[in-house]
Formats: sequence, C-alpha cells, structure tokens
Amino acid sequence: MSNHPIIPIQVANTVRPTNHIVLASLPPLSLYIHFPWCVKKCPYCDFNSHAISDQGLGFDENLYLDALCKDLEESLPLMWGRRIHSIFIGGGTPSLLSPKGLDRLLADVRARVGMDSDIEITLEANPGSVEAEKFSAYAKSGVNRISLGIQSFNDRHLKDLGRVHSASEAHQAITIAKQFFKRVNLDLMYGLPMQSLEEASSDLQTALSFQTDHVSLYQLTLEPNTLFAKFPPPLPNEDLIAEMQSSLIAQLTSAGLHRYEISAYAKHKSECFHNLNYWTFGDYLGIGAGAHGKISFPDKIIRTVKERHPQTYMESIHSSSKAVIEQRTIAKDELAFEFMLGALRLKNGVPMSMFEQRTGLLQIDIQSELQLAIEKGLLEKDLTQLQATSIGFEFLNDLQELFLPIVTEL
Repeated sequence: MSNHPIIPIQVANTVRPTNHIVLASLPPLSLYIHFPWCVKKCPYCDFNSHAISDQGLGFDENLYLDALCKDLEESLPLMWGRRIHSIFIGGGTPSLLSPKGLDRLLADVRARVGMDSDIEITLEANPGSVEAEKFSAYAKSGVNRISLGIQSFNDRHLKDLGRVHSASEAHQAITIAKQFFKRVNLDLMYGLPMQSLEEASSDLQTALSFQTDHVSLYQLTLEPNTLFAKFPPPLPNEDLIAEMQSSLIAQLTSAGLHRYEISAYAKHKSECFHNLNYWTFGDYLGIGAGAHGKISFPDKIIRTVKERHPQTYMESIHSSSKAVIEQRTIAKDELAFEFMLGALRLKNGVPMSMFEQRTGLLQIDIQSELQLAIEKGLLEKDLTQLQATSIGFEFLNDLQELFLPIVTEL
C-alpha cells in the first residue's frame, strides 16, 4: 500500500519480562453509571436497554438508586485512594431520572469517592425526555455536559429508526440544553433507510446551525440480536454511504470541528474527556445493570461485568450486595490488542510511552506486529507515536487485528 522504503524498527536491547506486568503508575480513573431503561427500545440498538413499560423489569427509581449506591460501595476496594476524573451516566435514557433522583445519585457518589474539582459529568438524554426545569435541576446537581441522541432532524427517518421524538422536539431539546450546559454533544446517524446524500447533509447542517462544541457521527449498522438484524431495512448502497461520509466529514471540518476519533468531532479543547480515557486505556469503574469496568493495579489489569438484567441486578445487590458476574485478569498476551482497540481509533494516535506505561509491556514485545503494520502501510513509521496512516484509519479493523494474540493449537 506504500511505495516508500520501510524503516527498520529500533528497539532497546531489553530482556523480555516474565509472564506478569509491572505498572509504575496508574492511569486516570473514571466512573460509568448505567441506567438501563428507555421509553422504547429502538430497532437498531444493541445496548443493554429495556422499555420502561416492559413487564418483569420492576422499574422503581429509588430501588435502583439504592442498588447503585450499594454497587459503588462494594466496588470501593478496587479503587482505594484514587480520585474520579470523569463521570458518564449512560443508558438507556438517563434523562428519565427525576431531578431529585439524579441529585441523590451524584450526592451518593460524592459521599463515597474523591473527585477532581473540574470533573466532567456527562449525562445522556433523548429529546423526548427533555424539559427546561429538569435540565436546570440537572445542572445545579453538577452535570456539566449533555449528550443528546438526536440521530436525525427528518421526521420520516426518525420514524424509521423507531425514535420517540420528532424533529421539532429535537430542535427544542438542543435549545434548552444550551441554556443550561456549556458543553453539548449531538449524536447523529447517517446511512439511514432510504436516506439520500442531500438528506444526510441537511441533518448535519441543521446540527451545525446550533454551534455546539461536539458532534458524534455514526453510520447506521445492523448489529446482531436487534430487530433491524432480523428484518433489515433498505439501506443506501456502499458507494452512497462512502460519499455521505466524505461529504459530512468535510462539512464538519469546515465548521471548525476537528475529527479526533473515528466517530467524534470537536472544537478546540472540547473533546469528551471520559471517552478519551476509554480510548487511551484509562481505568473506569462501572456500576449499574450490565456495566463493564477496567481497573489497573501495580501488577495486573482486570475487567469486570455486572448482572445485565435490571431486575436480576437489583435482586443480587439487595440480597448479597454483589452483582459482579465476571471478573478476570487480562492476560499479558491480550494487552497489546486491548490497548490498540482504543488508541488507534484516535486520529493522532498516542505516544509509544503511553502504551508502555499503561500495559506494562515494552515496544520490543510487539516488534513484529509493528513492523507488519508499517509494511502494510497501516501504521506511521515514526514509532514514538502510535498512529494509523490515512489508509490504516480507513481500514481500522485490519490494523487492530494485527495485534491479536497468536493462538497456537495443542
């Protein structure tokens, strides 16, 4: 893919460590809180979300907040002495929480963990659940960043996507959000059923007219175990989707929003810190139904998963104060791939020193993988910075897969 000569990788003459890691320092720590309910399950959504009206879910705000508090307390031994740098309340539709409930949730967190004075606290919201009084109360409770699931400003496309809000409600939600939050993100999708290039462009131009500091742009994909996967809608062809992507990226760039991650665009210094922490292999504690976590220790890195079903999660917490269904140490030969899954999504990549600091591995440990990635034209040659080439960024899965651990058959 590249006609330029390959520059050999220079690495220190270092003996490979034994089958354990040593971390000299720990990365930033974030908190993810999952709210698993929404008004209606969208046909494309594969997140752990459930319609609030479904029988057997037993939605009770106070009971769920009780469970979250116990979940956090049970998780404290994983993070003693560490401060939280960001909080992300996702779902589902967390904006279904009452102002009183959200205030209680953040108060419970503050009473149990230390926080940075300038902590970023993001709450996901859908336009159909937005009210001025509610947003005003959220801001007073400490939320300082809102992520709105707009997806489209076209009523026909919103209906096709199973969204419960209208285009006019989307306009109103953004207007209200800007009154109370300095940092507002808009989620948009393209490649929608029967969508034209002009319609995709119109959606983005409408979003840009609000002059928010962050836009997340996603191509609609048919995920397994969704209604769309079982009954695929008529999507635009690949050529048209590629044309949409190129056009939308150009428009975002012209509007002053730089692409800092595969699907994220922001004005200067307006990147989402919480998501950056994910992508740079930072730590995050996950509480709530189905929440995932990743926590580093001086000699290991673990991942945790909580009970997925809301009712089972609450029952487990209230009966035994435990909801962890999986806790495992990431194997040493998996660390490079896990790191690259996030880091190579970043447009400018990350320093090689960060890879070594956050995995406990050395550059020599991935020498052959790096060389192969460079030979294929997928990775930049200057390995002081791990950064995908323009081709590597376009074929990101191919680049990331080069770092998968080699499986040998016995």
